[in-house]
Amino acid sequence: MTARSALRRYMLVNFLTWLPVGLMVASMVLLMTERGLSLVQVGVTVTVFSIVTVSLELPTGGLADVVGRRVVLAASAAFTVAGLALISVSTAFWMFLVSGVFKGVARALSSGPATSWYVDTLHGIEGPDADLKPGLARGGAMESVALCVGVLAGGAVPLLVPPSLIFPLAAPPLLGAVAAVVLLVVVVFALPEPAHGRRSLKSVLREVPATVASGLRLAMGGVTLRRLMAAAAASGVVLTTIELLTPGRLAELAGTAELGSLAYAVVAALGFAGSALGSALVPRVARLAGGSVGGAIGGTVLTALSVGALAVTAGLGGLPGLLSAGLAYVLLFVGGSVTGLLCLEMTHKSVTAAERTTVTSTSSLSLQGGGILANLSLGALAAQAGLAAAWGVAAVVMLSSVLLFVRMPAATSSSPAQALPARSGSG
Repeated sequence: MTARSALRRYMLVNFLTWLPVGLMVASMVLLMTERGLSLVQVGVTVTVFSIVTVSLELPTGGLADVVGRRVVLAASAAFTVAGLALISVSTAFWMFLVSGVFKGVARALSSGPATSWYVDTLHGIEGPDADLKPGLARGGAMESVALCVGVLAGGAVPLLVPPSLIFPLAAPPLLGAVAAVVLLVVVVFALPEPAHGRRSLKSVLREVPATVASGLRLAMGGVTLRRLMAAAAASGVVLTTIELLTPGRLAELAGTAELGSLAYAVVAALGFAGSALGSALVPRVARLAGGSVGGAIGGTVLTALSVGALAVTAGLGGLPGLLSAGLAYVLLFVGGSVTGLLCLEMTHKSVTAAERTTVTSTSSLSLQGGGILANLSLGALAAQAGLAAAWGVAAVVMLSSVLLFVRMPAATSSSPAQALPARSGSG
């Protein structure tokens, strides 16, 4: 396999992994509220998803490091199919909770293996000093393209589906389930990796906890990785606040749930387009900023200012409100994409193959942890004090995370501060 072939496969898997998520972005909250759930129940459902994801992040990351990336990605696709198929027919709170569990399992399983597969494959082809930025940037751009395409399709489909055929807001999750089936096929046939050999269940159960423990020691034992985990938590606060509060705000501006779904789809698509742009600009931003740390600082500041702009314009109505939200979304996701990809690069440089997925799962766990905190606190704050207050707090959290990058040690897996003598790190 060539480096170009590995990159194409990585980009395809990233696209198919995030397409179902994009299809659900515009309609998920509105689907639940239209079927009788209160905003509190919606928050509980999202929190259950986050808790399941957080609980399984490290075990599934360790599993991917032990049994292989492809097996875990295939299982993730299967759980995605089950979760989205169930949510499309859910009519009761408990059904949405179960679908949240399935989606949480799927998210945990998909956290890291594809990127770890690409990094390991590229290292095998070009050596451990291979430049990761271009490939990670293109992979991140494909994620954003998938989200952009998905959110536009997911927002438009409810307006096109005859209500006599299917509940309109249930169409996007059904399309997402179909996309996940395609992902399952692609993962099985397009991601070759070195055979891990036959292992007994007892052997796997013994190795996974050991890998998780080693990965945790690595993530918590080095200054660089500790700071990167905290930065991921701050990003989780911002992203969850945006996802929880924006659909209802735009539905109110548009007048109906279906039109609100379309409005959110357009605004979110602009944001994901901004994310794709940010991903493409990562190598250039890092050069102009003097390195990955400087680029991450710039992206973090831009993200914080954009969330602050959402807070300032929260009282606008009609077209001005939609336009201001769209502009803020673009800038927010440009900044967030730059920061996220440069943090991902620094994370992979701080580990080696043995715990690569485990450590990147730790980062995802931190992201989800920040999301849980936002779900449980900022949603209630928005209900009591308004959207501006909740978005203002999120902006302050994000801006404060800039301090994590000040005097950050260089990320390198060979550094004694980052690597453990017992096992080589990987993600």
